Amino acid sequence: PGAGMIDTLAERTYPLATVARRVASPRGSGRLHPATLHRWRGPGLQGVRLECVRVGGVWHTSMEALQRFFCRLTELERERVTGG
Repeated sequence: PGAGMIDTLAERTYPLATVARRVASPRGSGRLHPATLHRWRGPGLQGVRLECVRVGGVWHTSMEALQRFFCRLTELERERVTGG
């Protein structure tokens, strides 16, 4: 796979609805709504998009892809704050 793609041979993927049930909401209000993950997949957040693969008619992501997504957002914020 190219940069920014899930390696389906090395990473276990889950439907976005399943991932949403496993991840706490950033706002502390329970769990993520599946629509949040779809927004992160589609338009993204601050120019960063969540890596996803389509399996049949269902979008999947991996916990590793979610980790990379959060790390990219953190790095963007760090650059914004430090001006670097």
